[in-house]
Amino acid sequence: MTTVLLLIHLFVTLALIGVVLIQRSEGGGLGIGSSQGMGSFMSGRGTANLLTRTTAILAAAFFALSLVLALMNRGTIGAGRSILDTLPSSAPASSPAPVGGALPAAPAPGGPAVPTN
Repeated sequence: MTTVLLLIHLFVTLALIGVVLIQRSEGGGLGIGSSQGMGSFMSGRGTANLLTRTTAILAAAFFALSLVLALMNRGTIGAGRSILDTLPSSAPASSPAPVGGALPAAPAPGGPAVPTN
């Protein structure tokens, strides 16, 4: 179900981007210049109203889908855990990091490296 909603969210997002980019910055609609270039399909005012309504509907769908997806996936990562709390997998596990910038003590020269029993 989450995958289906995520795909619908993706299509709504792409449609919203497309509709916003089609609009003219002056509010004239379709960015073509005049309504005669469209073959008198719609007047400039009607086109602007259509794009404004389409933008509002797509924006409402975007926000609704975002909230639904957030509510559906709110418990999947873990309660109270942050992504910053997890350790990176590339960190060496054998040697701990020095505390306070101090280096670990070096073994005595000439002495055995491994303690004997």
